[in-house]
Amino acid sequence: MPPGGRMGGPLGGQYLTEEEKANQPKVTPELLKRVFSYLKPYTKQLILVLFCIIVSSFLSLLPSILTGRILDEGLLNKDLRALVFYISLSLAVTLGASLIGVAQTYINTWIAQHITFDMRNQMYKHLQNMSQRFFTSNNQGDIITRMTSDIDGVKAVITNTFSSILSNSITLIIAMIAMFQKNWILALVGIVIVPLFTLPTRSAGKKRWKLTNESQQVNDEVNGILNETLSVSGQLLVKLFGKEKYEYDKYEKANRRMIGLNIKESMAGRWFIVILTTFTSVGPMLIYLVGGILMMKYDSSLTIGDITVLVALLGRMYMPVNSLLNMQVEWIRSMALFKRIFDYFDIPVEIKNADDAVIPEKVKGDVVFEHVEFSYDPSKKILKDINFTLNAGKSIAIVGPSGSGKSTIVNLIPRLYDVDSGSVTFDGVDVRKLDLRFLRDKVGVVSQETYLFNGTVRENLLYAKPDATEDDMIDALKKANIWDFIEKQEKGLDTEVGNRGLKLSGGEKQRISIARIILKDPTIFIFDEATSALDSISEKKIQDAIDPIIKSKTSILIAHRLSTILAADEILVVKDGMIAERGTHKELLGKEGVYRELYETQFCKAIMEDDGVSELEQYIWGTQPADEPAAED
Repeated sequence: MPPGGRMGGPLGGQYLTEEEKANQPKVTPELLKRVFSYLKPYTKQLILVLFCIIVSSFLSLLPSILTGRILDEGLLNKDLRALVFYISLSLAVTLGASLIGVAQTYINTWIAQHITFDMRNQMYKHLQNMSQRFFTSNNQGDIITRMTSDIDGVKAVITNTFSSILSNSITLIIAMIAMFQKNWILALVGIVIVPLFTLPTRSAGKKRWKLTNESQQVNDEVNGILNETLSVSGQLLVKLFGKEKYEYDKYEKANRRMIGLNIKESMAGRWFIVILTTFTSVGPMLIYLVGGILMMKYDSSLTIGDITVLVALLGRMYMPVNSLLNMQVEWIRSMALFKRIFDYFDIPVEIKNADDAVIPEKVKGDVVFEHVEFSYDPSKKILKDINFTLNAGKSIAIVGPSGSGKSTIVNLIPRLYDVDSGSVTFDGVDVRKLDLRFLRDKVGVVSQETYLFNGTVRENLLYAKPDATEDDMIDALKKANIWDFIEKQEKGLDTEVGNRGLKLSGGEKQRISIARIILKDPTIFIFDEATSALDSISEKKIQDAIDPIIKSKTSILIAHRLSTILAADEILVVKDGMIAERGTHKELLGKEGVYRELYETQFCKAIMEDDGVSELEQYIWGTQPADEPAAED
């Protein structure tokens, strides 16, 4: 199938859609140079393909030329020896052309596969270097399409479009030379007639193209009805509203339209064959007529065999001419395909290593934000003048309303994004000056949306530390409060977690992700809503795993649970992209600002719903045991 997924079919008529017409790429020397740059490493193989095409095209036309010898020297001269020789030679040439065609197809396919191999690797490497902004602002389906169907389409361009242009052009040239060698007058008659062969083809092709598009639209409508009404939810709705007959009538109407269009499309092809058969008979008849007149009246050297050869060559010219006339559509689609791929290659790498990237010898873990500003869209600031210091071994909790910029702040530390202005420093060095791999090795993130690769628990843990021993993994799982669960599984560490960890509960996935970060052993731990959307039992287990980390490691906590927040040394309250308040729990409650409002509307509610935090409730409400001073609200 040609690029774009459109098929010309037996009619050979191919047309651009309205969208393709509107988005035709401008074919420039630069674009062509870039396209052929992918062919350059395979120059030797391409020369071999060209040689095969020339030889194969010549040999494929030779049987038509030998037909004249078979007639003149074999049949008309009643020379059996000549007849057998030329028939045998014709069969041998046909076999040779076929064998060379097989070799050409293999080499062509080999080149196409290796070029797509190169392009996939280049594209994957390029996409891996894209910043998080790229993946959040681009449709995932579009990204996958570039990696799969677009690059797969390159194979069709090389094996079909490019080779078709070459082979059809060479076949046409050789056929024309052979015809002119036989008789220039009949050759001219043939050349005038050949383009006329394509008229019924293009006319019928255009009609069938229209019918195919209409049929596809109706087919999409039928599939839409089936998807909606035969799904579990759709069937439930149909039954509850008693719409069975309504949906049947709608389906029957669309199905009837599709059948009618399919019949019309099929018949368009049949009428075409009748017209084409009649029309293509005109050319040979004209050659026979003009040839007969020349042979009888003017040119005694012209033989029956010569006329037969010219008719045969004329027939062999039809397909190449028709194909080349339709090649404009394929060429535009091919260039559009390369343009789509190159558009992705041309997206600049936003986050990359500085030329003088630094790898510090000693690591403490101090993080400082100085006058940091950031925006996803230049017209809207997300972070405004963010300033804070996180000293090594300390912990900070970041709280605030949804959409205030909490996750954006922590994403700046491992350089998932770069600041618009200001700086984020790690041990006194701007993170933009640090070696990117070194920086991300020192930062561990546990996010709300836990992602596990489809594989085993062991494989997911080794993703963090490929050389980890089994004891290392078990120790990390124990610290993450999940080893008891893993140990009970039949396959232990080799238990399959499923795609995205779907075979596990949310709490189990989260604790395995914590174990993975523990195994990584970063300098800074970031917990981004790590306990949200979990039941109280799972939350308690995760909190028990997080607490020792917070006490011993440099940590940043984004949370909506007060139990998590209270474990931090300092609390930053973010609102509208700014740090509105900062301090300890008691200090912030006393200010009666944003934190107090969050506490009363969100944190308190979460505590009241949790059955296992009675001591924390006492702390919050100022009802601690007598040996401890009561907390001040």
